[in-house]
Amino acid sequence: MGSRVIAVVNQKGGTGKTTLTMNLAAGLARRGRTLVVDADPQGSAGQWARMASEDRPFAASVFAVAGPLDRELKALRKDYDYIVVDCPPTLEGGAVTGALAAADEVLIPVLPSPVDLWGSVRMGRGLEEAKLKNPALRPYIVINQLEVRSALSRAMKHALMEIDIPALEQSLRRRAIYRRSALEGCSVFDLGKPGDAAAAEIEAIIEEVSQ
Repeated sequence: MGSRVIAVVNQKGGTGKTTLTMNLAAGLARRGRTLVVDADPQGSAGQWARMASEDRPFAASVFAVAGPLDRELKALRKDYDYIVVDCPPTLEGGAVTGALAAADEVLIPVLPSPVDLWGSVRMGRGLEEAKLKNPALRPYIVINQLEVRSALSRAMKHALMEIDIPALEQSLRRRAIYRRSALEGCSVFDLGKPGDAAAAEIEAIIEEVSQ
């Protein structure tokens, strides 16, 4: 999975976009040189990295950028093995359009409710337009904050079937360790045994997307 660009996007906030971006980047940084492009005006990825201690900087470089990204991302491929783009919470605008034009994969974190999934129908239409410019783009839904004791409900499975975007088999559980990693400016890979289960989830996502 060398020289890959992965865009993380959802048109609404609060879905765990930056959490997925930063932990995914940390997992990829174990495989090669990795960059996080913080394209969200809120700058959450940059703030996350700044929370890191001086003796333990975040595993991946973080670079803030605004505006069209396609040309810049193509140029950055020469310097990095993996680039993960934390996109703004919208489908419109130069940053998202450029990211989708240059990305190999796009991951869409969605909360585990039919309402949130149905909200992704519009996302599917936007991705159809993006694939006209970038036919090789591979989109995936990532179910985030799934409760440990609950599997996907029948309503969730039905909602997934109505969306023309495949969902990854691996989901992210609702775990306090993800919030802790943000507060400490690190990833779940840096938190020892308490982070092992979450790290395994991130690793499984990387492996699944790499297929």
